[in-house]
Amino acid sequence: MGRGSTAYRYVVLMAKPYWKWGQICRALSSSVPPIHKEDKVKRVGIKKILIANRGEIACRVMRTAQKLGVQTVAVYSDADRHAKHVHDADEAVHIGPAPASASYLNASAIVTAALETQAQAIHPGYGFLSESSQFAELCKQKGIIFMGPPSAAIQAMGDKSVAKTMMSAAGVPVVPGYHGEDQSVLLLQAEANRIGYPVLIKATQGGGGKGMRIVHSESEFSESLASAQRESQAAFGDSRVLIEKYVSQPRHIEVQIFGDKHGNVVHLNERDCSVQRRHQKIIEEAPAPHITSEFRQRIGQAAVNAAKAVGYESAGTVEFIVDTLSGDFYFMEMNTRLQVEHPVTEMVTGQDLVEWQIRVASGEVLPLQQDQIKLSGHSFEARIYAENVPKGFLPAAGLLHHYHPPAISSTVRVESGVGKGDAVSVFYDPMIAKLVVWGQDRSAALIKLHDCLTKFQISGLPTNIGFLKTLANHHAFAAGDVDTHFIERFKPDLLPVPLVKQDDAVPQETRVGAALAAAAISTTSSRSKEMGSKGFIWNSELGFRLNHEYSRILHFDWKPEAGDVPLVPLALRVTHGKLGDYTVEGHKLEKICITGKQVESDSHEYRLHVNNKSTSLSLVQFHQGGVSHVDLWEGERHHQFTVPMPQFDTSDELSGEHRSSGGQHERNQVQTPGAVIAPMAGRVVKLFADNGIKVKKGDAILVLEAMKMEHVVKAPVEGWVRGCKIEVGQQVSDNTILCHIEVGILEMN
Repeated sequence: MGRGSTAYRYVVLMAKPYWKWGQICRALSSSVPPIHKEDKVKRVGIKKILIANRGEIACRVMRTAQKLGVQTVAVYSDADRHAKHVHDADEAVHIGPAPASASYLNASAIVTAALETQAQAIHPGYGFLSESSQFAELCKQKGIIFMGPPSAAIQAMGDKSVAKTMMSAAGVPVVPGYHGEDQSVLLLQAEANRIGYPVLIKATQGGGGKGMRIVHSESEFSESLASAQRESQAAFGDSRVLIEKYVSQPRHIEVQIFGDKHGNVVHLNERDCSVQRRHQKIIEEAPAPHITSEFRQRIGQAAVNAAKAVGYESAGTVEFIVDTLSGDFYFMEMNTRLQVEHPVTEMVTGQDLVEWQIRVASGEVLPLQQDQIKLSGHSFEARIYAENVPKGFLPAAGLLHHYHPPAISSTVRVESGVGKGDAVSVFYDPMIAKLVVWGQDRSAALIKLHDCLTKFQISGLPTNIGFLKTLANHHAFAAGDVDTHFIERFKPDLLPVPLVKQDDAVPQETRVGAALAAAAISTTSSRSKEMGSKGFIWNSELGFRLNHEYSRILHFDWKPEAGDVPLVPLALRVTHGKLGDYTVEGHKLEKICITGKQVESDSHEYRLHVNNKSTSLSLVQFHQGGVSHVDLWEGERHHQFTVPMPQFDTSDELSGEHRSSGGQHERNQVQTPGAVIAPMAGRVVKLFADNGIKVKKGDAILVLEAMKMEHVVKAPVEGWVRGCKIEVGQQVSDNTILCHIEVGILEMN
């Protein structure tokens, strides 16, 4: 029995643990010789993994590990004590307070947790310590397998200046720029002038758009540099930056690569990540639209060359900027970890990349050779964020009072680390979930994406779901006409514009939505005891009356999605019919006849008949901040209302809208002239103006930092700063009045 025979391979493979049957089947069914070379790499059967991360990526790694029979250990901060990833793990270890710097970035605490639980390996996920060469080295010193590349590769690729020098030497094309060690302001300014504007300032240790600024002129450079350095220092503990020529019409295309401990490297084709806001990805897809097989081969080979140049192991991504005018591509950076968007690659290749990581970390060879990796169909990933889109996609925090994702299937994945009742914290990234879909082609996948976004229901905090639906339905996106300026190019189509006149602000579909909400609420209140506690119709909560129908006025406040505009009051008269039917009428709303019922007593689903047309809807009510909220989903529409404090309304007039007290605090803040309001919850990191200082409209007042992102708060009008009691380091809430700008000539005391 020779070493190359099938029988010999069968005997050797049978000695492997039972969870390696997938590789056994591939090896036995393939006539291609194994791609490993003879060496002395020790095979290790990993039985327990600690995941040094949180949220959806921790849950994602656990799912594959548990499928393979590998035990998992979670780590958690004070803020995550009851988090999903803690519940899903076989074991969990507390590692510190809520701030990431004291918990998920505490390398020694994480390594100690691994040693105490006897975990053989640590999976870093993405973010936090995933690209820390010091952490990878510490794991090695403690005899723990780091499920990622060698520390030397992380260090080389983590420094963008070093990385670009190495890539240039390896023949990988790079963007012209300055990648030197001298970080003096004068030199950086001179280099920017030499390269020519626009230029891109980028943190050398950065990622995710943090520490990155586009500079269009010399006059903007100094302030942009200081802001990028502060943000880089806060996010990565390193303020160094590089300067590059800014490609004006780029696409962002990245290539998934994988290497093993035997010197083998393959790529699993490309992803397009061009559609971004704040330099962060929103929708990713694989394969990239409108590229040729020849281009795919060239960019894939360049990625493999980049990985081999640094002796790469495990999962990684080589990111390229593609100039849409010339068709040329340039190395941008290499992410030495598993990417957020890896599921789209899994969907079109049929591979589990976390399983590959576990096998490679165990010393196995790559499961497939390059010519065995095939593409099938098309996949999209949409990132569901807690963020305020009209305020410039600012991150938001709050409680998930209602969380109902679309149904999971072989063509739909929902990657999440939260559920109903969980909180999105100011301490961590605001991503709630990743929606991943697959279709036979791009058109089919896009239809699936839009349908699933329509069925994704979240209440309790602002999200970008409505924006994603609009984007997925846009004609240019459907045509694959994408670049990194897509949102800017089509801003009027994608972002709602505030309406000035309240009288005209409420669309007819919103008035109808309010009528449906009123009927559904009335249906809920009358369902529990339809015949009353003693079986008599007059003891019930139905609208039955002996001699007349029962009518009442319901009040709602509707808040448009478009920016900081006042809540719009709505008044509706609901008449309860004798047979459980309703008629609803209101200002600029013709009388609507509604019948129907709640699907089940404890569900949010309703089946209503509106003017003899049947419709299904979901309705959620919850209390937050002293206000009652109502969310209604009907078809592709999502309406949000607040319910004001109960009032005695003896008026029989509906010719105008009511003036309610509900939500008045928010309206007053928006309408207060000169008020400087916190656009998001965050920590004050810098003050530019203090009491008594005169400022012009648009001048910077202070800088807020939240979820590793900086936001400059500017003066809304020209005047003098008054009432400022904010200090550097102070934590403020969303919509807090930070100070006032008083207009006019003031006596300065």
